[in-house]
Amino acid sequence: MKIRHAVKEDCAAIAEIYNHAVLHTAAIWNDRTVDVENRIAWFEARALAGFPVLVSEENGIVTGYASFGDWRAFEGFRHTVEHSVYVHPDHQGKKLGQALMAQLILDAKRIGKHVMVAGIESQNQASLHLHEKLGFVVTAQMPQVGTKFGRWLDLTFMQLQLDNRTDPDALA
Repeated sequence: MKIRHAVKEDCAAIAEIYNHAVLHTAAIWNDRTVDVENRIAWFEARALAGFPVLVSEENGIVTGYASFGDWRAFEGFRHTVEHSVYVHPDHQGKKLGQALMAQLILDAKRIGKHVMVAGIESQNQASLHLHEKLGFVVTAQMPQVGTKFGRWLDLTFMQLQLDNRTDPDALA
C-alpha cells in the first residue's frame, strides 16, 4: 500500500468511493451520486486552490482518498481547513484512513495551515475514534442539523491544532 498525490486519472475511482458513501452511509450528507466529470472538476478546483488530493493505492488500485479545502469562505478563516477521508468498503480495516490522514496532516502543516476541522456524523464511531487517535478533540455537538435515510443526523465537530503560532501572520 502506498499513499500518493492523486492525478486526474484517479477521479473515476474517487467517484466510485464517494458514491458508495453517498448511497450506503451517513458519512456524506448528499442524496445524489456524482459522475467522473464532477470529480474531475472537484479535483481541478482543489489543485487550483493549492489543496492536496491524496489516494491510497494497492497493486495499482485506488483504495481510498483524502483531501482538504477551506473551512469557510471568509479571509479570517484562511488558516483553517476542513478535510474528508474515505476508504473503499473492500479495503476498510487496513488502517488506510489513518495513513491518508497522517499524510494529509503533514501536507496541511507544510502549506502553513493552523487548524484542521472534521465534521463527523455523531454515530460514526470508527471515524470519531480515528480522529481521536490522531489528536483531534471534540469542539462541538450539533443535534439534528442534518437528515438522511429518513432520520435526523447529529454532527460532531473535531479539530486538530497543527502548530503553536501565536501570530497568525507568522510563517509556520
